[in-house]
Amino acid sequence: VQLVESGGGLVQAGGSLRLSCTASGGTFSNLVMAWFRQAPGLEREFVAAVYRNGNPYYPDSGKGQFTISRDNARNAVYLQMNSLKPEDSAVYFCAARPDLEMFPLEDRGYYVYWGQGTQVTVSS
Repeated sequence: VQLVESGGGLVQAGGSLRLSCTASGGTFSNLVMAWFRQAPGLEREFVAAVYRNGNPYYPDSGKGQFTISRDNARNAVYLQMNSLKPEDSAVYFCAARPDLEMFPLEDRGYYVYWGQGTQVTVSS
């Protein structure tokens, strides 16, 4: 499975961006999809995930600011980011894994497929 992100860029604090990730080469509807981000010098951090049926999952820190969604017909997953802050600046990665309930969604080690990332920069 190949994942390609798009939609990153430079935005002012308080603004919004919508990231997209398109998958090819596999059965998209069988995969749990997620977004991670990584700022310079920091570990890659879980942002949100979406189950095969479209149900989202967020860490407590991200609830309300980010919205993840998927379109199985388009083999795409999206991340709507609102009220952006400078500390949201990072490279955002799309990731995919089989739907295995026993493995935590936040753990990047269980994701098999990764995109190349898209840069998001929030200016103050």
